[in-house]
Amino acid sequence: MDATAMPSTVMDNIAPLIAAFPEFTFVKATDFRWMPGKKTIEYAPDDPHAAEHLLHEVAHAKLDHASYERDVELITLERDAWHYAQTVLAPTFAITIDDSLVEDDLDTYRDWLHARSTCPHCQATGIQTGSKTYTCVVCRTKWQVNAAIHCGLKRYTQKTPQ
Repeated sequence: MDATAMPSTVMDNIAPLIAAFPEFTFVKATDFRWMPGKKTIEYAPDDPHAAEHLLHEVAHAKLDHASYERDVELITLERDAWHYAQTVLAPTFAITIDDSLVEDDLDTYRDWLHARSTCPHCQATGIQTGSKTYTCVVCRTKWQVNAAIHCGLKRYTQKTPQ
């Protein structure tokens, strides 16, 4: 009788990754996220790139990414985590992380930053003046933003001084 290979599941592919990092807690979720306070990585086992995304979140953990002051710093953290995942973690597990996957992911953060920094009054690009505040360099409108990484972006304008 010939042995028939069963198709591998995503869990078969990511189980060794999870086992390799016992210092972290891994929790099934609908998205991928590193929660530094809990040393927990949420992962979505149904994602077709689960292994790559899981290594990216492990990279955040290994690089001690915990917080950021300015929104543009988040893009730096994301880029650094992808670089570490591609160059340090992935080769250990014989996984290739395609550059297009990385750029597609980084584009979501670039789009997020652009949306946050766009003036709700004149649509010019503003500058971040506080952890959740921006000011337009054209019309001087000031606005606040919510966290909006895992939820919808909201901007709240403030009265502009005359």
